[in-house]
Amino acid sequence: MIRNRVIVSGLVQGVFFRDSCRLVAEQHGVNGWVRNLPDGTVEAVFEGAPAAVAQLLRWSHHGPGSAVVEHVSRHEETPEGLTGFEVRPTPR
Repeated sequence: MIRNRVIVSGLVQGVFFRDSCRLVAEQHGVNGWVRNLPDGTVEAVFEGAPAAVAQLLRWSHHGPGSAVVEHVSRHEETPEGLTGFEVRPTPR
């Protein structure tokens, strides 16, 4: 199992990025979460098998059809053993 955290910038809020991400993660058996950040970016954590996480990373570079992804930063982290995939609220 691996864990990656991504920050996705561009036109990624208000385009169903988070819900689409959740659906794709569930399709690939990836655990984690996704949320909007106050600066207009989207942050997500993906945990799972390397090939499944790679699928989500590839998807993050384009997102849903109405998104315009300009940049994706990726950071490897230690897996926490998350279960399920959730859309989290924007932090204050």
